[in-house]
Amino acid sequence: MTDAPPPFTERDYAERMARATHDAAEAGLAGLLVTPGPDMVWLCGYQPTAITERLTLLVLTPEAEPRLLVPALERPDAEAASGTSALRMTDWRDGQDPYAAAAGLLRPSARYGVSDSAWALHLLGLQEALPMTSYRALTMALPMLRAVKDEHEVARLAAAGAAADATYRELLSLRFAGRRETDVAADLARLLREHGHEQVDFTVVGSGPNGANPHHEAGDRVIEDGDMVVLDFGGLLDGYGSDTTRTVHVGEPTGEERRVHGIVEEAQQAAFEAVRPGVACQLIDRVARAVIEKAGYGEYFIHRTGHGIGVTTHEPPYMVEGEEQPLVPGMCFSIEPGIYLPGRFGVRIEDIVTCTEDGGRRLNDTDHAMALVT
Repeated sequence: MTDAPPPFTERDYAERMARATHDAAEAGLAGLLVTPGPDMVWLCGYQPTAITERLTLLVLTPEAEPRLLVPALERPDAEAASGTSALRMTDWRDGQDPYAAAAGLLRPSARYGVSDSAWALHLLGLQEALPMTSYRALTMALPMLRAVKDEHEVARLAAAGAAADATYRELLSLRFAGRRETDVAADLARLLREHGHEQVDFTVVGSGPNGANPHHEAGDRVIEDGDMVVLDFGGLLDGYGSDTTRTVHVGEPTGEERRVHGIVEEAQQAAFEAVRPGVACQLIDRVARAVIEKAGYGEYFIHRTGHGIGVTTHEPPYMVEGEEQPLVPGMCFSIEPGIYLPGRFGVRIEDIVTCTEDGGRRLNDTDHAMALVT
């Protein structure tokens, strides 16, 4: 494992909140209302120990310094968070009306962006307290809020990718045949933690026909000799995500299995080579899809080519038809084309990539070739 990166500073968080406030104004919003979740973690470094019915709200508006409203019993934890020294904190006590307290921080007839993760309970409470206000989900209002990473964020993503790569390399030495998918998934989770991940988000092990389901996690199916096995795994290391997929084979593959795997390899490489600043996100999807369609498997590529990654393993931008957002240096996202033959097998190859000033850089470096396992 590499050394832990230096922590983000008060200045880092202050700059993020200032940029978010500016972007909200540019989008015609009076401000942002951020509830516990990835946006709050990214903006001020605070995540409540338990997310409950008690209202916690970060308010960002141009006319005032950033303000964080917290339950009084949770204030000590909030004050200890890495970025809350860059804002002003107020609290409310059990028995008081938290929405009345929040209303005092807002304009009564304004339009605000609100976290996707906001509970309906809280949004409806705000609407009752301020019936003339209106709200727009942050993914719709500011889809690129967290999309462009600075060098320190890219370094964290690179470290997470390296840990996932080390996990994969070590996994290849273990036995697959005769074991359940859940056994291999447990190995993946254990190895991710041994290589530094504090959180494991998913461990997909899709063997044989289960590999034809892109979101199959892991079941009780016993892996057999002759199976293709899709391995898709990731989580958080130092607060930033990993997500990689490789497809292995138990024993000697058939000619068709080699051919399908080679097509996906070619599609992944072509999409990677298309990465450069100014290119629309949808072009990455089109390039990968064109390779698979030309080979006659277009109907079996049934998902987008990629998604953004940062403090969560899935976030904007998305490499999908209709996404015209241009790539910008610092954007980090997956490239993960696949072919899924129902009832038979599936193949997916995924790397995390960051857009640079002159192209793309992979944050995963394990071999794309089909590994043969026992």
